[in-house]
Amino acid sequence: MRNIAFYFFGAAVLCVTVGMFWGIHMAISGDHLMAPAHAHLNLVGWTTMGLFGLYYTVTPAAANSVLSKVHLGFAVLGVLCIVPGIAMAVSSGGEALAAIGSILTVVSMLIFLFTVARNGIGRKTA
Repeated sequence: MRNIAFYFFGAAVLCVTVGMFWGIHMAISGDHLMAPAHAHLNLVGWTTMGLFGLYYTVTPAAANSVLSKVHLGFAVLGVLCIVPGIAMAVSSGGEALAAIGSILTVVSMLIFLFTVARNGIGRKTA
């Protein structure tokens, strides 16, 4: 059965794969206008979600909660909004989607803060 850590790692790997191809495209074309969006895809998508997945792997009590699923939803929605939102903002298409993505990403991190504060890190011993 796949747990929440699998889904965080899956999302992280998708983000870094897209980020790598995007980075190669920017390098080949010489057009680095989208570098801020690319950077956020790699940082928020790959690094942050990968760390969330690692945490849930080593802290099963947190992984088995309903809140971990809510966390995943906010984290994924945050990336799905912030990256294209930044791309739109740098290409003069407005900043609303980037702002929504930023809020969703901060909510995701606040959920994670609460989760870590409540569960600690690692397996609980009896």
